[in-house]
Amino acid sequence: MDELELLKKDWDKSKKNYPNLSKEEIYNLISKRSSSIVKWIFIISVLEFSLWTLLSFSFDGSSEAYEKIESYGYEFIIYPLVGISYIILFVFMFLFYKNYKNISVTENTKVLMERILKTRKTVKYYVIYNLTFMCLGIPLAVIMELSSNPETQILISDIKSEGENNIYIFYLIVAVLSLIAMALITILFLGFYYLIYGLLLKRLKINYKELKKIVDVE
Repeated sequence: MDELELLKKDWDKSKKNYPNLSKEEIYNLISKRSSSIVKWIFIISVLEFSLWTLLSFSFDGSSEAYEKIESYGYEFIIYPLVGISYIILFVFMFLFYKNYKNISVTENTKVLMERILKTRKTVKYYVIYNLTFMCLGIPLAVIMELSSNPETQILISDIKSEGENNIYIFYLIVAVLSLIAMALITILFLGFYYLIYGLLLKRLKINYKELKKIVDVE
């Protein structure tokens, strides 16, 4: 049980008289803890960005993937998307840092509550963006393989030669497998983000509720 929990017990014992604790003390403690949580959100986002960047360039197959993209003629789509993705991730990290700095200097209860809500929204948008980008990458990769991979083209020709209906079944199987892959990625990364960011957001929500109690008794 941390210091805030102990103070909350004192707070609940007497909402009219505060012999052991003032609203300012509660506010300062919550503000300090909120600032620490948002700082960790910023640090984790930087570490996550660094990890994925390092992994993307550390595998030997990464150069082969770029060569394949260029041989397919899709570099005019992939490279701008990758560039835009990095820009958006940098924007999110800047917003996390800005949220941390703003919360650190906040001296008003209602303003702190607003900035906690803003931080929670920023993290949710960040998670939604990452999941959307990863899921959209699957159909794009499938389209590239189906339309430009010589081996896949030969396979499609063989399937067509065996009957016109077979190609529709083939495309249906590809579509179903793509949807399954997207669902698995979504579930996997939702769990990952919940463990990393969800628990921090939950603590911010608790802080928000405690600040609301201060506002309600004022």
